[in-house]
Amino acid sequence: MNLPAWPYPKTIAHRGAGKLAPENTLAAIRHGVSFGYRATEIDVKLSGDGTLLLMHDDTTNRCSDGRGRVAAKTWHQLALLDAGSWHSPAYAGEPIPTYWRVAKYCIANGVMLNTEIKPCIGRERETGAAVALETQALFSAPEHAHLKPLLSSFSTEALIAARDAAPEFDRAHLFENPLPADWLARCKAVGAVALDANWRTLTPDIVNEAHANGLRVACYTCNDPADAERLWSWGVDSVITDAVDKIAFRP
Repeated sequence: MNLPAWPYPKTIAHRGAGKLAPENTLAAIRHGVSFGYRATEIDVKLSGDGTLLLMHDDTTNRCSDGRGRVAAKTWHQLALLDAGSWHSPAYAGEPIPTYWRVAKYCIANGVMLNTEIKPCIGRERETGAAVALETQALFSAPEHAHLKPLLSSFSTEALIAARDAAPEFDRAHLFENPLPADWLARCKAVGAVALDANWRTLTPDIVNEAHANGLRVACYTCNDPADAERLWSWGVDSVITDAVDKIAFRP
């Protein structure tokens, strides 16, 4: 079976620059760019009043000076938080960015996005549709076609909503380790172009099965150069990494 087009590079920075900067911030993305990375994975969810912003967790506790659920806060409340000091003093005062602001930076600087739809519990369809529609608004211009983001999620429901809202954007279905037995059926159900799995769960046979069924293969979060080389030798199409300082960017 023919494989779908895959414009995404072989290496993608995880949350901007892995653990080298406060994750899911513009500072982190800039730091990844400083190592030559031209693609980054980010986590996007909705504030309580419907603004798309970058945050991995359902609460603000770990990665800011705030406390409580993201879904219970307005964007104004979230925008006032310090999302950098938890990492190190050098990033004190770094704000939580909106998806719109990050996308505009990436468009201006030629950085591709792997936008992970990271819905708060109970907001799967709402978040999937919102991410897809905002991506459409940001990247629909012909001059931005070469930067078309890859939309991914662990949530089948969110990916279906994204597909229904903006089917023109590529989708990848994320899975935890171990890989579930129905991974192929779930990829097909959302019209995914790729399987996106924990790198430790992949084998040459799984990569070959995905390719034989018309799916590309991405994986997360591989931080050892030797492991990355092995994955590429198996035919893995993209490796997401924290180690932007150790694994050189590959287009």
